[in-house]
Amino acid sequence: MIKFDKLWKTMEEKSVSTYWLREKCGIDRKTIRRLHGNENIETKTLNKLCAALNCSLEDIAEYVPDHDS
Repeated sequence: MIKFDKLWKTMEEKSVSTYWLREKCGIDRKTIRRLHGNENIETKTLNKLCAALNCSLEDIAEYVPDHDS
């Protein structure tokens, strides 16, 4: 499973709000909701997030193995 817990920490460190992501980066509410739920996200969204936050993918997402696998 890909988890986005690191995204919220990175945003906090950089004083970035979800409002800023929506208004300045064009990331809609539905996508933010999907990020909160650790749901599927398009790679272009990951690219937007990394560019907007000036960070790497490892700063916003991590792979956590499923216990069912």
